[in-house]
Amino acid sequence: MEEKLVVSSSPHIRSGATTRKIMLDVILALVPAAIASVIIFGPRALMLILVTVAACVLSEYVCRRVMKRENTIGDLSAVVTGILLAFNLPVTVNPLIAAFGGMVAIVVIKQMFGGIGQNFVNPALTARIILLNSFPTPMTTWAKPFFYMHPSDAVTTASPLNLLKQGASIDQLPSYLNMFIGDRAGCLGETCALALILGGIYLVVRKVISPVIPLCYIGTAAVLSLCMGRNVLMDVLSGGLLLGAIFMATDYTTSPITIKGQVIFAIGCGVVTMLIRNFGSLPEGVSYSIVLMNILVPLIDSATRPVAFGKEPVKDEAQR
Repeated sequence: MEEKLVVSSSPHIRSGATTRKIMLDVILALVPAAIASVIIFGPRALMLILVTVAACVLSEYVCRRVMKRENTIGDLSAVVTGILLAFNLPVTVNPLIAAFGGMVAIVVIKQMFGGIGQNFVNPALTARIILLNSFPTPMTTWAKPFFYMHPSDAVTTASPLNLLKQGASIDQLPSYLNMFIGDRAGCLGETCALALILGGIYLVVRKVISPVIPLCYIGTAAVLSLCMGRNVLMDVLSGGLLLGAIFMATDYTTSPITIKGQVIFAIGCGVVTMLIRNFGSLPEGVSYSIVLMNILVPLIDSATRPVAFGKEPVKDEAQR
């Protein structure tokens, strides 16, 4: 026999995917929302994106050097974190606050826990929560769409979720079309639903993410919104629901491994989001819901761990 039997350890089937390729796909998926943010909020939106990306990349480079570890800026994960953080900021925020958020996301939330793959919560969302509690006024000051084209008009306005919280009628809210194309107040990357959906479809087609988490998260929020007597379409299109469901709840490191676990995780995100929106003092709950469920991921993975082939499931603790 000319062919030899090669005995080796698993995995026997390998994928050509690398961290860099996956992150590049995520960046490409975020491009439509980035373009939409610049169109809606002007050049300042691009400036904030560049600031957060630069802060994240520089923080990762310096942190890895100080820790005397192999530098990982080439895997583009810091770039993705920077873009996602910028997408969770209002266009009016001070660039120094944005840069501080980038440093916190990388140094405190990512690198202090070991770097990519070791952080137990989403860095961009956790940094946003820290900024929201540290700088509440700048982080909740919303600019009118296309304000840069009309410098003489008032710049700030209320977001759709704020209006819903105040009991505004449907006539006082943006139209569904405006909500879909992004002609409304909000954070940089959350306003244009069309751009986010296009990015999500790209990631699913490229098999970077599974549609399980986004569909279950958005579906749960929609069902609860209906049960609570709220405006379902407004709840889905406003706030950061689409951004969070598509780009942050699907983070490999901070989401469950199994399909069953992903369903539980996504439903939990949807439930917490709508509980905060309906009963909490804050109009939005996406960031808090995803970070809270991130913390529960190890328990979810443990509860949904599949049984190894040839073994019977453990029925009680005494059999372990």
